[in-house]
Amino acid sequence: MFTKINHLAIISDNYTTSAKFYEAMFGMSTSPGTRSERAMTVGDGYLGLNINPRSTGRPARLDHFGVEVEDVERVFAALRRSYPAVNWLQRPSNRPFAGITTHDPDGNVFDLSQKDMSNRAGVYADGPHARHERHVDHFGLRTLHPDALASFYAEMLELERVPASDGDPSHYLTDGQITLIIAPWNIADYAGTSITAPCVDHIGFSVGDVDAFLAHVERLASENRQIAPYPVGSGPEGKARLELAQRSCRLCTRYIADTDTVLLGLRP
Repeated sequence: MFTKINHLAIISDNYTTSAKFYEAMFGMSTSPGTRSERAMTVGDGYLGLNINPRSTGRPARLDHFGVEVEDVERVFAALRRSYPAVNWLQRPSNRPFAGITTHDPDGNVFDLSQKDMSNRAGVYADGPHARHERHVDHFGLRTLHPDALASFYAEMLELERVPASDGDPSHYLTDGQITLIIAPWNIADYAGTSITAPCVDHIGFSVGDVDAFLAHVERLASENRQIAPYPVGSGPEGKARLELAQRSCRLCTRYIADTDTVLLGLRP
């Protein structure tokens, strides 16, 4: 069995600046195969972060994730058998990380690829790299049916379940390196702040000493305001949104946001 969560994708209004943010703040590396006129791809040695320019009809946000599997045909057979309403779409050949795009039963989109797909390039075709000291550790997905989706991802993608602590309504699934947190979505949770529909919710980074990392962020932001993080927790609505994030993810201890307002959780 082989499953690897291999990328997260952001739709950005300022994709080149966003890439520089992740390089400067987290030490991510730009893929040598990146075509900056199309998108930016940065990575932490294990996972790629695809930062795509916003186009007509697409909101700027943390958009989807991608998984590499040993055999996509096994996944298709399992979907046909257990989830006939789920469909998939072959992607254009210029996507080096996403041979196929599909979705879960709640409509959350994710990409599928396997090692021998001909469109793999750059960080997605290279062999293993040393994982950076600061790296993506987990990401969160909010959904109306967390129990059902946890079963879906465990069965279809063969992700391993990780037990949750008592009273935690979220589900935790891992490929051995990256944890997918599936949290419940309830409109009542957004009382006092702007409502966000069910979607991929945040990216979690392991950064070592969190206070030292935040001092590093503050220093870089003072040197170059163009890559300064977006404020988190300011004003009554911002405070309510931050409190929701703190309740929802037991792994993160602090939060910042990137230049596109994507929420980033931090942990030691």
